[in-house]
Amino acid sequence: MKQSLSSRNGGRILIDALRIHGVDRVFGVPGESYLAALDAFHDLESEIEFVICRQEGGAAYMAEAYGKLTGKPGICFVTRGPGATNASVGVHTAFQDSTPMILFIGQVARDQMEREAFQEIDYRRMFGQMAKWVVEIEDAARIPELISQAFHRAVNGRPGPVVVALPEDMLTDIVTVGDAPAYKRIETYAGEPQLQELNLLLAEAVRPLVVVGGGGWTQQAVDDLKSFAETYELPVAASFRCQDMFDNMHPNYAGDLGLAAGPKLIQAVKDCDLLISIGARLGEMTTGAYTLIDIPVPTQKLVHIHAGADELGRVYHPTLAINASPVGVLSQLAELKPRAAPAWRAWTSGRNADYRENLTHPQTPGDVQMGDIMEWLRGYLKPDAILTMGAGNYTAWAHRFYQYRTYRSQLGPTNGSMGYGVPAAVAAKITAPERAVVAFAGDGCFLMNGQELATAMQYDARVIFLVINNGMYGTIRMHQERNFPGRPSGTRLTNPDFAALARSYGLHGEVVEKTTDFGQAFQRCEGSGKPSLIEIRIDPEALTVKQSLSQIREQAIAQGK
Repeated sequence: MKQSLSSRNGGRILIDALRIHGVDRVFGVPGESYLAALDAFHDLESEIEFVICRQEGGAAYMAEAYGKLTGKPGICFVTRGPGATNASVGVHTAFQDSTPMILFIGQVARDQMEREAFQEIDYRRMFGQMAKWVVEIEDAARIPELISQAFHRAVNGRPGPVVVALPEDMLTDIVTVGDAPAYKRIETYAGEPQLQELNLLLAEAVRPLVVVGGGGWTQQAVDDLKSFAETYELPVAASFRCQDMFDNMHPNYAGDLGLAAGPKLIQAVKDCDLLISIGARLGEMTTGAYTLIDIPVPTQKLVHIHAGADELGRVYHPTLAINASPVGVLSQLAELKPRAAPAWRAWTSGRNADYRENLTHPQTPGDVQMGDIMEWLRGYLKPDAILTMGAGNYTAWAHRFYQYRTYRSQLGPTNGSMGYGVPAAVAAKITAPERAVVAFAGDGCFLMNGQELATAMQYDARVIFLVINNGMYGTIRMHQERNFPGRPSGTRLTNPDFAALARSYGLHGEVVEKTTDFGQAFQRCEGSGKPSLIEIRIDPEALTVKQSLSQIREQAIAQGK
């Protein structure tokens, strides 16, 4: 097909390329290093929304959350040097979470490079191990080609982040060039011999278990997983923070393998004789620090299905390795027929019974019972509500005691990055304004990106932010008490009045100090007609789901630590 050529500056060629590739929203913080691109956005305001963020880390998290939620590359624009270093946290999250994302960074002019010019960084070296690909565009005529490559790399194979550096003088060059067409998503499939071998392994199994996770999923893949699990009567567990890939209320659901994994599910992984991993890398968090599956040869027969060929055999030697995307392989598995009637119905129902038993929450110290609040939320919120979270002990409540019923209702960083929940929720509400969005954050986690409340107000993103405040960096305090009991250091926090802080941004603010007050406070937030925040003040003793702070300390002392 003959291309239509036109003369434009590099900034306009770039933004035209984004429009062609289907970009409808970008997140960023403006910078003088990419003024020509910002100018081009001005002409396409009706087609591409530029969401102005308050810090590059928040912007990158928003782009990553958008990529998770939509399956399309999340787009982030930041300036050079400090802007890029701030945004790197989102790139690391996207890499470990297998999320499609493209970070555009303004760069020093080409004639100033290698002089340590103002805010100069070599981005190939900085992001080399943190991104799927890093490119610096030195010729404006190559923008269509290289941006096309960036999109294809971000979404295909194992999805992930791409970093594109944009020298500021390159963006002002005027060249005559045609545009590249929109990127194409490429799904990969299992071969027929592999499908037959998998079917044979299932026919020989007595205690099979499926674990799902990773990136590259779609609603169709989730539907196909359900069909496969029902046809073969298989128990399905979710890898860390991938609980929304299988309806948690389905009778085949076995629970999640993460920080709040039930002890019986952990034992089931050890006891199963066939472990089928679809999309999950089987990393540290999912495998209990690599203790649930023997390395390098698992005790269980292992079928490892992953879109990234370099993940197969990386840690575990699989019985059967299949290099295929979740979308591709699950479309095949949904059509697969058992060689014989599955003989593990009692095993599957037992795993679901274990999961439901693990929903029972214990009483914890203090007037606020987070277990009761989670029970209220799972009964009150609609199935398509989106929960976001960062990192910290408080997330165990949202992992263990909420039931995710629809795909992309859980947005959390599998790299355990703090500060994610607030910006992720803002991005989710802007992207899906018809859905309820609830952000979970600890007091430490919240203040890492709490400034994005301003973004929520600016874009009328009516998120309900929950700040679980116990006055400390709770996870680190837990580890201190387990290893150095009675010797806390560097973990005590003096916090603001979070509800008052929210009101200063223009949000509706509430404080909850008793469990019974939560429901009405939440409903007042819904009725306020604006973004809202509830500060939940919990007893510092309520450090974990299972043990109080004092119990952890006493146990460590008893063990002679």
